[in-house]
Amino acid sequence: MIDAEPEEVCPRPQLVRQDWITLCGPWGFAFDDSDRGLAEGWQHDADAFDRTIVVPYPPESELSGVHEPEPHAVVWYRREFDAPRPAPGQRLLLHFGAVDYRASVWVNGALVGTHEGGQTPFSFDITGVLGAGAQSIVVRAEDRPADVAQPRGKQDWRAEPHDIWYHRTTGIWQPVWAEVVPEVHLRELHWTPDLLRASVTCEGELSGPAATVRVVLRHDDEVLADQSVRVEDSAFRFDIAIPALRHGQDRNRLLWSPEHPALVDATVTVESGDGQVDEVASYLGLRDVGTADGRFLLNHLPYYPRMVLEQGYWPQSHLTAPDAKALRREVELVKELGFNGVRVHQKVEDPRFLYWCDRLGLLVWGETANAYEFGPTAVERLTREWLEILRRDRSHPCIVTWVPINESWGVPDIASSPSQEHFARSLYHLTKAVDPSRPVIGNDGWECPEADVYGVHDYAPTGSSLRSRYGDKATVTESLRAGRPGARRLVLGEPDPDRPVMLTEFGGLTYAEGENWFGYSTVADGEDLVHKLDDLVSAVLDSPALAGFCYTQLTDTEQERNGLLTADRTPKADPARIRAVLRKPTKALADDELRHLRENPAG
Repeated sequence: MIDAEPEEVCPRPQLVRQDWITLCGPWGFAFDDSDRGLAEGWQHDADAFDRTIVVPYPPESELSGVHEPEPHAVVWYRREFDAPRPAPGQRLLLHFGAVDYRASVWVNGALVGTHEGGQTPFSFDITGVLGAGAQSIVVRAEDRPADVAQPRGKQDWRAEPHDIWYHRTTGIWQPVWAEVVPEVHLRELHWTPDLLRASVTCEGELSGPAATVRVVLRHDDEVLADQSVRVEDSAFRFDIAIPALRHGQDRNRLLWSPEHPALVDATVTVESGDGQVDEVASYLGLRDVGTADGRFLLNHLPYYPRMVLEQGYWPQSHLTAPDAKALRREVELVKELGFNGVRVHQKVEDPRFLYWCDRLGLLVWGETANAYEFGPTAVERLTREWLEILRRDRSHPCIVTWVPINESWGVPDIASSPSQEHFARSLYHLTKAVDPSRPVIGNDGWECPEADVYGVHDYAPTGSSLRSRYGDKATVTESLRAGRPGARRLVLGEPDPDRPVMLTEFGGLTYAEGENWFGYSTVADGEDLVHKLDDLVSAVLDSPALAGFCYTQLTDTEQERNGLLTADRTPKADPARIRAVLRKPTKALADDELRHLRENPAG
């Protein structure tokens, strides 16, 4: 495992080269409310940038130094930097973690590329436009709040946040960085473990053909595999045998789980015909996820996800974490409260957050921001961005389920519109085609057309209400067929009795303070919070028919004050008492020996 302090984690932690430089920090900045910047040539005019912003914080946020939350559809950035000089046969790459929503990038006045999609990374080879002395980078970002065909998640389209929507995050909101690479280098790298075949599939893409790719896999000081393959095309795919996985009595020490997050270090070396060498550090987790007999499976054994809804939002920096350490601390807080997973909600989280979930042991349900309307433009945008998300994140062992649509967002008439139902079904099948190794939920919450897990959202105020709908197999089946906890049908068509059913949103217990709040059920204080949490969670855990849960939610987020933590991550009640509630045994997995095995996989 790459042993690094939080501030040292590369923005792309599964494809790391030794020499990379951050370009975060102060940049020149300008609003372009009249959208005249292109016509006036701002990409060539340093004087147009009359403000300073701290990248990667969005201009709406306090930490950006701009802190203007009102809508600005077009913003510009500029900075100069001393670029590392590529030697002959080398290239300089410029990387952006995410820019919301549409970006154009100039280097030294030359347009080097554009990108659409607010949550996914992009890179440009800027070697050919480098000049003498300092290099200038200019970014134009366009993010129009009124464009409801744009995937935007919980970013409010109104000037002021209302109901469950939050302040916007415009422009650059994940790290900007650069690195020097050989002419022939790795562009992409993916890992897919196969426990049954005791192997790992390595996939990747090179910047050019004809090279030898060598992979060395290690667990601590043990070499698990050392394999070299001659690659004639830029894209490659090959299997690597892991003999140690064949030892049925010893392999548990190698398997990844939240209770035992074992990781395998990977060193990948690319040697081209002219002797150039590109060496990258990576990692992977040996684990398998799936479903069977109404249960979620981890490493072929029933496993009970105890998740919490994670908005990934900070009051001083919005969708951007306030610093690198905050990403690690978020994972630690979730585990300290007693959860074993998170459902990252309407957001694609920073890869460094996923790194800490991989390393510290936390399940992640990978979701994306949805649009608000249905039509050809929205379909094209969401599909394109979703494919980029799958490409970026499918090697993370922590991600165990994909969720392309939440609560019919972007498909509001799915129950009566065949075209909207077709779209949701197509996203399910498209996801399975790209990544058949994980369960997929076509529409989480209700109106689910197709799924490997039925995710149900039900904010019943009492445990007795939950028991009446999910107390046993019969009541769960009836709820799937006829229940409408969100005033919507839960499943489109006849539910499959073998599919696992989980309450993927419930709870929402809120301190009713003042008038500016949005919640579901109210509590008076910390003591009342623990009491009502126990009532709700116990009802879920007592059901032998539910396969897991996701409690709403981890933190207060703007006017949604229904977190177990305040917005600044202060617990509202003793974490030990919350943990005691969440870690109670579940009747869904009554076998104590099996539960012991999950909690002590090496023992």
